[in-house]
Amino acid sequence: MSPESQAPEALPSRRRRTPRGGRHRGDESFLLPPGSPTLVLAVPGPARRAGTEVAAELARLVEIEHTGQPARVAYLEGDEAGLHGVLAGLGRQDDELAAVVVPLSTGPDRALDAALHATVANSPVRAVAAEPLGPHPLIAEALHDRLADAGLARADRIRLMTMVTAASGVIIATPGDATAVRQAEVTGVLLASRLAAPVFTASLNDESSVKGAAEQLRMAGATSIAVAPHLIGTEQEAALVPAAAGLVGSAHSAPLGAHPALARLTALRYVEALSTALAD
Repeated sequence: MSPESQAPEALPSRRRRTPRGGRHRGDESFLLPPGSPTLVLAVPGPARRAGTEVAAELARLVEIEHTGQPARVAYLEGDEAGLHGVLAGLGRQDDELAAVVVPLSTGPDRALDAALHATVANSPVRAVAAEPLGPHPLIAEALHDRLADAGLARADRIRLMTMVTAASGVIIATPGDATAVRQAEVTGVLLASRLAAPVFTASLNDESSVKGAAEQLRMAGATSIAVAPHLIGTEQEAALVPAAAGLVGSAHSAPLGAHPALARLTALRYVEALSTALAD
């Protein structure tokens, strides 16, 4: 690495590593020079809610697979590992960019975004907020993998397997309101292309939305339906997934969890936000 890239405000270098074996190997990494702002994963809800171990695993994957620097986990509710306290503990000078905060969400969420930006604006150190992880093609890849893991979709060519129990239609069930559903529809188009099967999107918070998506799928000729949770697993709506699937008589896949595609997206959102902040 050149001396210039060692400067505290140097942009993260972006280079290819030697490909590693294994099912989820990535083909690109974002290596951070020493002194780079800390990547902080902002998790919805409090620290002790079910599923929060996913955030710790994603932070580990981001460090090992992409940035080479430790990532921190903070929560948007409660005092334990709260975002304000985590940012305060970074100890940078006022004029230094101390952190880039990446929201751990699959798409825009008005309440989460408002809480995140308010905390960043009132941070005792200089910080910037990144965009949510989705919509993005990597979310569709992760959804496909989770469906295949559950035997509800044919796996992609890389995994060299075919599931005979694949569903003929998929409901992407997302937390949030109609706006969240519209955002998730972008991912739905990408997933439909991967599966060569109809995909409709519904809100986990609205039973009529889930029923309506199932009816649309049946009208489109789907004889078996799978529910794909469009969430990471730290959200409170993760508890609604089994009931939503039961409502329409379908099976469901697991939440995305600490999928390698989400780790890569986290690093990407960090780099995008950091590049914008340093250019301003």
